[in-house]
Amino acid sequence: MKMLRLLIAAAAFAAPHAAFAEGLGAEINYGRADGHWGTEIGAGYALEMAGFSLTPGGGVYLRDGDTRLYGRVEAAYTIPLSATIGAGARLSGDDVRPYATVAMPLIPKLRAKANIGPKYYAVGLTLGY
Repeated sequence: MKMLRLLIAAAAFAAPHAAFAEGLGAEINYGRADGHWGTEIGAGYALEMAGFSLTPGGGVYLRDGDTRLYGRVEAAYTIPLSATIGAGARLSGDDVRPYATVAMPLIPKLRAKANIGPKYYAVGLTLGY
């Protein structure tokens, strides 16, 4: 009986952690931000639970021979075996740009992604997460 209680306690402790996944990912996008066309190269860390995810990240925005740093955070939901949809905010310089995001799986761990918002839009690839 004592062993059964220990197993139940261990299962109860492990259950919330089993539904919680996380991981690193990288992105490369081409789009328009800050009034210029350029390439975003970034990385993030996804915290996922039951199809929902929160992904903070950042990277560099290469444009017209100049480099700018940016940060972002996205909240999204993944429809099983289908698209990931959500919303995010991108910080670059003094500007915070809200945007909608959608990603479609190409192969496991590789997705085509699009972001669109006021004065910001980009398309690209995401690897990982």
